[in-house]
Amino acid sequence: MIKLDSGNVLLKPSHRRQLMTWLRRSLRLGKRLGDFVLTISLRKSGRFYEARAAFTPAGRAAVSRSFDCRSRRHDWVQAFRDITRELTNRIHEQCLQRALSA
Repeated sequence: MIKLDSGNVLLKPSHRRQLMTWLRRSLRLGKRLGDFVLTISLRKSGRFYEARAAFTPAGRAAVSRSFDCRSRRHDWVQAFRDITRELTNRIHEQCLQRALSA
């Protein structure tokens, strides 16, 4: 499940679809771990956009664990790209850990 909190930033529907496209690989990897909650928030303060993501597995498996990602950039697109890249890497790492422990 994904929760998007756009905060004080106005995102067009095309921007939301673009974000879902960037998250596609992370979502596929997350489904391997089981049910999870991904909360993404975006805030603008001054000239910076701050994107935060929190990954929380619903089923408390031995290997799956919660983590947070954060990025501050001048452009919301770059902030989201950083977040999606880090999410994919961290979820992939958890999938590998799970495969090794099985």
